[in-house]
Amino acid sequence: MLALYHNDMSACAQKVRLCLAEKGLEWESRHMNLRAGEHQQEWYIKLNRRAVVPTLIHDDVAVQESNIINEYLDEQFPNPPLMPPNSLGRAQVRLWTIQLDEDIHDACIAILSFGIAFRYQYIERGEAGQKMLEQIPNIFKRERRRDVIDKGMDSMHFRIAVQRMEKLLNEMQLALSQHKWLVGDDYTIADAAFTPYITRLEHLNILGMIDSRPKVVDWYKRIKDRPSFEAGIVQWENADYLKLMKGNGAQAWPKVQAIVKSL
Repeated sequence: MLALYHNDMSACAQKVRLCLAEKGLEWESRHMNLRAGEHQQEWYIKLNRRAVVPTLIHDDVAVQESNIINEYLDEQFPNPPLMPPNSLGRAQVRLWTIQLDEDIHDACIAILSFGIAFRYQYIERGEAGQKMLEQIPNIFKRERRRDVIDKGMDSMHFRIAVQRMEKLLNEMQLALSQHKWLVGDDYTIADAAFTPYITRLEHLNILGMIDSRPKVVDWYKRIKDRPSFEAGIVQWENADYLKLMKGNGAQAWPKVQAIVKSL
């Protein structure tokens, strides 16, 4: 039995749902309302001490962290394979995915999302929003988000996030100029892992960041043509969140463009 504690618009949850779809696996949905703080409840922290989604339940085993979950799924359910057959290829996949854990997720795409859209949810909730912020266990993550909630796109963290995304897109353009997918000519966990972050740019109405990288543009088109994109992302899209992100993103795009030009 497979069950997934997840959230509809969470980038980390999206990448696991993509992997599940690529594998053709059936799973039980256990959706978490993050804005209601369900992931910060004591019962869930016993499953996931970092109080984040997703958490995979496989029979009586709980597996945390999206990149680890996807490797676990590939090992437990090897067909079709989503990791290269050789050690070097697998190492290259991990060199891509480790970037997400190092800074792309929390210090880059999350900051872009908060600076453009999510900060308004915290501000509107007043003390309740402050309380939810204070319950974030990771102090670095918490204080970055506090600054971006307070200052929006004027936060130094927002500018750094744009700069980091530019560096990532350049790396993707280079890799995709050499082969069809991020690691070689076969779709892998690396492609699944990075899909939600480019999709988030689209949801934030700043997908124009990829326009000068034709190989990334083509990669994203091919990604969206895969059945897993519909099953792992589109079917779970939250209309309220899309409205929040796209509406504020349209206003934010000139500011993002100005930062890019200044780099």
